[in-house]
Amino acid sequence: MAYPQNLMTLLFITFTFISTSSSQSILQISPQILDLFALNRVFTHRKIIPKDNNKNAMYCESWRFTVETNDAGLWACIPEKCVSFVQDYMTAGRYSSDLTAVADQSLAFANTVKVANDKMDGWIFDVDETLLSNLPYYVNHGFGSQIFDEVAFDKWVNEAEAPAIPASLKLYKELQQRGFKIFLLTGRSEFQRNDTVKNLVYAGYSNWERLILRGPSDKGKPATQFKSEKRKELEDEGYRIHGSSGDQWSDLMGFAVAHRSFKLPNPMYYIA
Repeated sequence: MAYPQNLMTLLFITFTFISTSSSQSILQISPQILDLFALNRVFTHRKIIPKDNNKNAMYCESWRFTVETNDAGLWACIPEKCVSFVQDYMTAGRYSSDLTAVADQSLAFANTVKVANDKMDGWIFDVDETLLSNLPYYVNHGFGSQIFDEVAFDKWVNEAEAPAIPASLKLYKELQQRGFKIFLLTGRSEFQRNDTVKNLVYAGYSNWERLILRGPSDKGKPATQFKSEKRKELEDEGYRIHGSSGDQWSDLMGFAVAHRSFKLPNPMYYIA
C-alpha cells in the first residue's frame, strides 16, 4: 500500500510556514492533505481478510445456496473446507434469522387462508430440524461433516431432549389459534413414537391432530414417496392441506403437495 509514503511526501511539499510580525509560524494544511489523512485512517483500521479464507467463505456460501435451492443433488457430508463456515452459520445467528424469516412468510400466507368451520383445514410439519432442533447432537458430530451414524442418532432420539426451534414453535401455536389442524409427518420410525411424543411435549408442542411415523410397510421407501403417500391419505380423508413446512425438499415434493410449501434451512444433511 503506497498511501503512507505518499502522505509523508505530500506533507513535506505542502506544509508551508508563513512568518508573521510576531515571528510565529502558522502551519497550513491543504484540503487534499486532510482527505489523505481520512483515507489513511480507513485503510489503517480496515480488517484485512486473508484471500484464502475469503475464497473459502465465498465457496461455502455458494455451496449452501445450491443446497437450499435443491441444485446440489445427492450429497452425504458437507465439504471439509466448509465445516467452520457451517458451524458459524448454525451458531452465530444467521440460521436463527433465516428460520424466523421462513416462519414469518409462512404465517403471512396462513393469514390469507379463510379457515372453514368444518375443521378440515390442515398444515403439515416435519419434526427434525423443523419443529425440533438436533443441533446439540450435531455439535458433537461435526455439523454434518461425518457420515450419518444411525445408531448414535437413535440414541439421541431416545434421550428426548431436543429443544424446540423457537420460530417454529411460535408459528405452530399461531396456526392452531387460527383453527388449522396440525399434522406431524416424520421419517422417524414407529418404535420411536413414545420418545418423539415425550420430546415434543418437553419442547412445548401439544394438541396436534396426528403424529405420522414410518410403519413396517414404509421401511425402505424414499422420503419423498413415503411423505407423498401420507399426504394423499389425508387428502382422501377430506383434509385441505394448505401449508407444509420441512427442512428437506423430500418433505415437500412429490404428489399431493400442499398449496404452499415452506423450506427451512439445513446445510448439515440431505435426505432424498
